[in-house]
Amino acid sequence: MDSNRKHKFSAKHGADERPEPEMAAVLGDRVRNGELACAVAFSVAEELGKTPQQVGKAADLLGFRLVKCQLGLFGYAPEKKIVKPKRPEDPELAAAIREAAAQGRLSCRETWRIAARFGLRKMAVSSACEALGQKIKPCQLGAF
Repeated sequence: MDSNRKHKFSAKHGADERPEPEMAAVLGDRVRNGELACAVAFSVAEELGKTPQQVGKAADLLGFRLVKCQLGLFGYAPEKKIVKPKRPEDPELAAAIREAAAQGRLSCRETWRIAARFGLRKMAVSSACEALGQKIKPCQLGAF
């Protein structure tokens, strides 16, 4: 891992922060080319009984790059962001997004809840958010 990348990711957590040894070992086994996919991070969180935020922090501290956001917002090469705006066909979906958004923002967690509620793929909801001008923030892993 490039020490500059590791410093960049870990700097937001403080110089004395260290990942838990068990989580570091599990993440080390799951990372590929210094990258940790969002879905894999969530799998590790469930496996270890940790929050996604804790796994994201550990990934930062270890210098792993989070990739392949399940909402399509980051971590895809070469575009980085693959989600495309698409107006929701269901007016109830649009209303749910607007209702859940605070100051033009919808949390990643709430986006997932809406997807489950409407039986949609997560990226379908993020596409609707893009079309409606609703930013998705914060990320459950702490990437943004």
